[in-house]
Amino acid sequence: MASHISAKKRIRTSARRRVVNTLVESKIKTLYKKAIASKEKEEAEKLYKEAIAYLDKSTIRGKIHRNNAARKKSALTKHLNSLQAVK
Repeated sequence: MASHISAKKRIRTSARRRVVNTLVESKIKTLYKKAIASKEKEEAEKLYKEAIAYLDKSTIRGKIHRNNAARKKSALTKHLNSLQAVK
């Protein structure tokens, strides 16, 4: 167990950050899966915009790496374009 005041504060801070990071990662995964699973063009566009916006916000806030966000955005764009090509 930590004995210094600063070490105790670091434990509390780390716990709060862990909760926030878990929530952000979970929401990213959920939005990504919903957008990839969509089969209709209109629904896919709506989910695509929501996922891209959240990925950008997460990148700016430093929750995920910019290359990670770019990779996910690229996959979402490919999925959306494949739906447009079929219809």
